[in-house]
Amino acid sequence: MLDRFEAKLDGAFGLLDRETLLARLRAVLPGERLIATTEAMRPYESDGLAAYRSLPAAVALPADAGEAAAVLQICRELRVPVVARGAGTGLSGGALPFPGSVLLALGKLNRILEIDPVARFARVQPGVRNLAISEAVKPYGLFYAPDPSSQLACSIGGNVAENAGGVHCLKYGLTVHNILKLEALTIDGERLTIGSDALDAPGFDLMALMTGSEGLLAVVTEITVRLLPLPADIQALLVAFPDAGCAAQAVADIIAAGITPAGLEMMDELALTAAEQFAHAGYPLDAKAILICECDGAAGDAEAELAHVAEICRAAGASEVRHARDEAERTRLWAGRKGAFPAMGRIAPDYYCIDGTIPRRQLPQVLAKIAELSQEYCLAVANVFHAGDGNLHPLILYDAAAPGELDRAEALGGAILELCVAVGGTITGEHGVGREKINQMCVQFTTAELEAFAAIKAAFDPQGLLNPGKAVPTLARCAEFGAMHVHAGQTPHSELPRF
Repeated sequence: MLDRFEAKLDGAFGLLDRETLLARLRAVLPGERLIATTEAMRPYESDGLAAYRSLPAAVALPADAGEAAAVLQICRELRVPVVARGAGTGLSGGALPFPGSVLLALGKLNRILEIDPVARFARVQPGVRNLAISEAVKPYGLFYAPDPSSQLACSIGGNVAENAGGVHCLKYGLTVHNILKLEALTIDGERLTIGSDALDAPGFDLMALMTGSEGLLAVVTEITVRLLPLPADIQALLVAFPDAGCAAQAVADIIAAGITPAGLEMMDELALTAAEQFAHAGYPLDAKAILICECDGAAGDAEAELAHVAEICRAAGASEVRHARDEAERTRLWAGRKGAFPAMGRIAPDYYCIDGTIPRRQLPQVLAKIAELSQEYCLAVANVFHAGDGNLHPLILYDAAAPGELDRAEALGGAILELCVAVGGTITGEHGVGREKINQMCVQFTTAELEAFAAIKAAFDPQGLLNPGKAVPTLARCAEFGAMHVHAGQTPHSELPRF
């Protein structure tokens, strides 16, 4: 749990009088741009993973990149940890404050700086909302493709930090596939330019390294995103199935047929029932699972592709195939899917969402195993996920007020993530590792791999001040966790003392 984890990092940084830190920060952040009282900092004590909470020493709200650089320079000089935060919608504890840290909240850097409809890019600050980019460029017939379910609120800087995806990432890719250039600050306040306005840049692919680095390497202050033309035609299909196994097999069959839908989402009976009661999307309540498939492209092409998908689904055992008649009906179908997470509040006081990713061919077997684990841990699991790319989002339902249920939910989540690794998948597809999955990093990666991750971190941040305790576990932590990736029966981390 969190308290024990924080104790492991006690003493990792220099001792400092808090008033000295605040005095230095006030010199570069006037007025309300520095928050230091306990009650005023409460809204920043967690991100979307609200089960974990911790207060920082202060919250810094820079108005521009220069002020952000000044905060970083002060923190580096005083050896104070820094945790960057966007909109706080992340689900892995990535923006959870480290005790005694400065939380660098980038919400005031929220301007769209440039739109180039000819070259098809937009230059934006990290606090710009994901959906606001598409809204701003729609008059030019363009859009920004990655669309997390939280796109109404989540910020593009956070999307870069976690390499966010969304329901349309199957065809259009994740954040890393849709950005051209980053401006970022090191812990020393030095500005880095990564990528370029062109299609490629010389040297190592630092863009792929920085995107998804969860604030461990640098703080992003500007993003140049790639824009795409709005499709001429968009068609959507809802398919109902008598059991989840048939739906999962249909997903595999669609991809095997060489079709790449714009989106291919799956919801099981528990998820679709809650979503229907919440959003009134018109989902069939007698189904055990549904698929929502969207195809886009030139006029006529999308409809033809969707007809092929419908044939495949019927062959897989679909009980109903429903073509959205117009844009309003298509929007309703997606409103139910994007409202599935908040809909869980109708059937449980709390839920815990994880996001392991698996090979698509393993979907039927993994869903069956999740059902077994749900019974074993005596906690209901609602499955709603990006089926087309195998990115699972099991929602574990629990009651935080019931003694032991949070611990049991975490244990079940860990078992599901380790199942994903066992079938050839990974512990995260788009939410990031953060604080949440750090133990499962020990399961997925070997000693040599973890040492390589730590070396990259040290190259950018030698003192380990940026977002400490997240994403990359220490080898000692893995040894204590006792569930490391082991090759050929070797003792894991034999060079470390046993606990």
